[in-house]
Amino acid sequence: MYVCFMLFKDVLGQDHIKNHLTTSVDNGRIAHAQLFVGNEGSGTLPMAIAYAQYLLCSNSGGENTSGNEACNLKFNSISHPDLHFAFPVTTSDKVKSKPVSSFYLEEWRKLLKEQPYGNLFDWYKLLGVDNKQGQIGVDEALNIVKSLTLKSYEGGYKVMLIWMAEKMNGACANKLLKLIEEPPNKTVFILIAEEEEQIINTIRSRCQILHFPPLAEDVIVDALVKQFNIDRNVATKIAHQSNGNYNKACDLVYQDTEDNQFETWFIMWIRSAFKAKGNKAAILDLISWSEDIAKTGRETQKQFLNFCLDFFRQALLLNYKADDLVFFEPKSDKFKLENFAPYVHGNNIMDISNELQDAIYHIERNGNSKIILTDLSIKLTRLLHKKAD
Repeated sequence: MYVCFMLFKDVLGQDHIKNHLTTSVDNGRIAHAQLFVGNEGSGTLPMAIAYAQYLLCSNSGGENTSGNEACNLKFNSISHPDLHFAFPVTTSDKVKSKPVSSFYLEEWRKLLKEQPYGNLFDWYKLLGVDNKQGQIGVDEALNIVKSLTLKSYEGGYKVMLIWMAEKMNGACANKLLKLIEEPPNKTVFILIAEEEEQIINTIRSRCQILHFPPLAEDVIVDALVKQFNIDRNVATKIAHQSNGNYNKACDLVYQDTEDNQFETWFIMWIRSAFKAKGNKAAILDLISWSEDIAKTGRETQKQFLNFCLDFFRQALLLNYKADDLVFFEPKSDKFKLENFAPYVHGNNIMDISNELQDAIYHIERNGNSKIILTDLSIKLTRLLHKKAD
């Protein structure tokens, strides 16, 4: 998806949020710290950039076309000097030590132009570091403090946009706390997060919070037809499968979604787990499977386990006849969700969910992936054979 300067009309759906943001600027009621919370693909990042443009370029009337023309044009290349960015980074071939966002601005602008609805996994893939875990660290905090103490380039507002703010480590969050509480004059913080509860409460409590719901299916359908010129019936099917996530919808159009690989891994895992009860050879298959997944990057492992969580939840919904909420359509002809669903029920779903979330937690904290995944696989074998009440 290519973005020129970000007009509110280019941001999909979320009309009530657009209206709130533009009205607050028009009326001079601008919160100095705001937190945009929404799931992947809901539009938090493009909305934040459109809002920053509205504020920095003195636009009015609900759209980014009526204010300072030269200022608006700077958003063509996302290079306005009073718009600052911070986002998760890590060391790479390009940056060997003390990585900060300013070293990766070229790649960041590429992501904004090509995948403004992209997720953290897309960002790490673009950087070529999906085997590592990024963070927003204390070096970034020092850069933020330094950049915001400088005078505004155009004499108006300065905006600091922090994407995936839940990736701030403790040292960074504590360093920024005072600045977020009492920022310099005409300085606005926009924090963007998918998991609000992972941001320390002392920062959350100082922000005005806006929650972004998943996108409506008809909004995604219209966007897919317009952007990709595909048949409306095809777009409708993709929109249903995307579950309100425009990034996933775009991946499904390109058939570039990592979910295809994840589904293959999941089916292999489930089949081995079913066979493993009292079967030594199948246990060896599970160990071999765990070793293969452990060879991938930690972000890939976490993404895969979150995919598994969604798969189990979809099976549960189908088992309990909530068909309208089921959007998964397995690609494999030999694996039917309706055949798998009876094995996921009220007597095992909480245990399965807890085990998957524990595995994600330990992988995120650099535990031994091979041991974590092998342990998870053996536990899954027991849980899948558990009888429903």
